[in-house]
Amino acid sequence: MKKAILIYNPKSGNQKFENKLDFVLDSLRVEYDDILVCRTTYPGHATESAAKACEDKYDILIIVGGDGTFNECVNGMMDYEYRPIIGYIPAGTCCDIGMSLGLSKNVEKAIKNILNGSRTKMDIVKSNNRYFCYVSGNGAFIDISYVTDSNLKKKIGYLAYLIRGAVELFTIPKMKMKIRHDNGDERGTYSLVLIINSKRVAGINMIYKPCLDDGLVDVVLYKSLPPFNGIIYIISMILPFWSTPLVKRFKSSHLEIKTNTKARWNIDGESGGTGNQYIEVCKQAIEIVIPGKIKNRYFHNQND
Repeated sequence: MKKAILIYNPKSGNQKFENKLDFVLDSLRVEYDDILVCRTTYPGHATESAAKACEDKYDILIIVGGDGTFNECVNGMMDYEYRPIIGYIPAGTCCDIGMSLGLSKNVEKAIKNILNGSRTKMDIVKSNNRYFCYVSGNGAFIDISYVTDSNLKKKIGYLAYLIRGAVELFTIPKMKMKIRHDNGDERGTYSLVLIINSKRVAGINMIYKPCLDDGLVDVVLYKSLPPFNGIIYIISMILPFWSTPLVKRFKSSHLEIKTNTKARWNIDGESGGTGNQYIEVCKQAIEIVIPGKIKNRYFHNQND
């Protein structure tokens, strides 16, 4: 008997998933005999439910929500040797993880992928005592995802982030950092630091050709150069392969970051801790169902 657990956040995105719940369950019953539905009601609920999915050895864990819900579920799984396959229906405002993996917000298309897509193993990254799936960062604009008004996000979607970003353009920080990585050290004063395990961040293509199963993260360091920081960001976003003394790019499996900044780190769109960070990539730590063309594009280190 095959078992599925579906964890959904009723407050994600436009909050209309529950209208599709019966369709989703009917579709899943073709493949799964036992389906447990978990509607999250408090912070950390998705983490607890994902842990239960590991303990009870469910065959598949289906996540419905935004990047934060996905992150919570992965954090609930990582302490267990057995981890169910993940199926994901993106339902948040931005959904960088889902969009990077070529997953549709359309529920019918997402379910079709879960039932017929390709399984692939994907890297997850540990930052101090917490895991992230697609990005950790500090500096300019990094708090936009969690300080932008939730009601505004519901009304105008991604545009709410752009409005908040325009406001924060006038408060770009200066952060002194020393960063030790696989191939040496970096040190300087930065306005933005991004550790990326994805193609997209905040809806923008930040990495030209990511590889999501090689045990490495992409690191992008933006030197502080007021009043030209904004111009540097724009050029970097237009040219995601651009690496200069002002925008340093490299890959690493480990990072040790020492900093004097008191600004909070952003972990998968949610507020993280402050201060020094120790980063370690957990190679191919989860298995997820994605379209075959995306597997061929971003996953190159597995045998079919």
